[in-house]
Amino acid sequence: MRYTHPYNKIGDRAMAHRNGVVLIVGEDCLAQVRTLSSLASLDYVDRVSMRTAVVASAQDWARAMFGDEPDLAERAIWHGLLRLRLSPSRSRDTLAGWRIAAVERDWIRLEADSGLVSGNLIVTTGDGRVALTTCLSYRHVAGRVVWGVLAPIHRTLAPSLVRTAESRLGRSQVAP
Repeated sequence: MRYTHPYNKIGDRAMAHRNGVVLIVGEDCLAQVRTLSSLASLDYVDRVSMRTAVVASAQDWARAMFGDEPDLAERAIWHGLLRLRLSPSRSRDTLAGWRIAAVERDWIRLEADSGLVSGNLIVTTGDGRVALTTCLSYRHVAGRVVWGVLAPIHRTLAPSLVRTAESRLGRSQVAP
């Protein structure tokens, strides 16, 4: 029997609205992400978006979400469980260990991969909105199993990443 997890395949979908943050999983965010993702196939996609008055580049938003280096929890999940090959040190070409693969003012794509999964984190801005899209392609059945366990945790934590980034960027835009 093949392992599947709810909302773990493209075609499944779920939406949640909390404090102005919208989480979309699966088919509903595919059209928007296909042009920005570097992955040949997409096995998992979700997008967290929200309206914001904060004006900043996508790279600034991504840096506010993830920082320059992964924290201990991110390292445990990304490197430890997903086995993603992250940059071991701070660099102008990385954010939180993920390689900056493409960047424009209104979007940035971070990439990392392992023997289990290949992933993109895509941050987009514009029209008074910011969004974080997570894209995964499973490279091994174990990747599907590991992500099946981590996906609900990810969908719980991702909205707070966007909210926290808004708070950080908003504080930096306040005149002294």
